[in-house]
Amino acid sequence: MNIIRYITWCMAMVCSACFAAPDIDTGVVTQETAKTQTFEWGKLISYFEGESYATKDALTAVAIINPGMEIHPPHKHYEEEYLMVVEGEGTWSVMGKEFKAKAGDILYAKPWDLHGISNTSDKPLKFVVFKWGYKPPVAKN
Repeated sequence: MNIIRYITWCMAMVCSACFAAPDIDTGVVTQETAKTQTFEWGKLISYFEGESYATKDALTAVAIINPGMEIHPPHKHYEEEYLMVVEGEGTWSVMGKEFKAKAGDILYAKPWDLHGISNTSDKPLKFVVFKWGYKPPVAKN
């Protein structure tokens, strides 16, 4: 392979990686077709997961936490995240402080901030989660 052909092939490989179709595309996922997983703590219904045009490691889901349980202890990660309680009550944990969580509350956690939620009631706690990592845009000349 001559050098010009090799450089052209390398550029094609790089460009195809930059403009690859994302995992997430415009559309509707119904609750019936969403991926549902059952755990000891409750249930996770995942609607969209993966990479979109502007995000990576994205997740949109509904979690239902059983009474007296939590998905995991307070944690941190590089992704930004919103949690909205839609049913039930529990306890928020934000940066080491705990306080009551109730339907209508929304938590925002910036990257690497400690956060979590637990169900401290005797009824299920249901919340919606939107989580994503930033994907730098591809430069165009």
